[in-house]
Amino acid sequence: MWIVIKYKLNQINLLKENFEKQLKGQTKFYQPKIQVQKTINNKPKMYEKSIISNYLICYNENFSSNFIINRIKYFKGLTDILHGSKKDQKEIIDFINHCKKFEANGFLTQNFFDNILINNKGKFIIGPFSNFIFKIISKRKKDLEILIGGIKASIKKRKADCIYTAV
Repeated sequence: MWIVIKYKLNQINLLKENFEKQLKGQTKFYQPKIQVQKTINNKPKMYEKSIISNYLICYNENFSSNFIINRIKYFKGLTDILHGSKKDQKEIIDFINHCKKFEANGFLTQNFFDNILINNKGKFIIGPFSNFIFKIISKRKKDLEILIGGIKASIKKRKADCIYTAV
């Protein structure tokens, strides 16, 4: 059974170790990520960023047991287990499969975000315009023409430092 947990950011490795030590059976973890390039001291550096913040999707066949769920509530690093995991199995699996369709080398591609654009408005997640909201004027195969703060601009869809999502 799949569950969704919330964890303390600096304790994810400790939490994963607790799952592996304390639970019988193999525990699988899934957390959709993007690869981000940031320039520090004029040197580009790549790092990972989760799109679901400090949440982690976990699978273990023993999660169907209430005893096991009550036991893992006290694992160090865990802050919450989202309720409704039993009844939302189909939605969790659909979300994982949808994310995996848009993964390359373990990271989500911009195509994932293109598919969720609604109302022709978006918001940059990273890059020089992070947290800016823009309006899409036109979509082309490799780039978008946008209006941001009254300025018309063109951005490449595949560029790792200009990842955006729907607003």
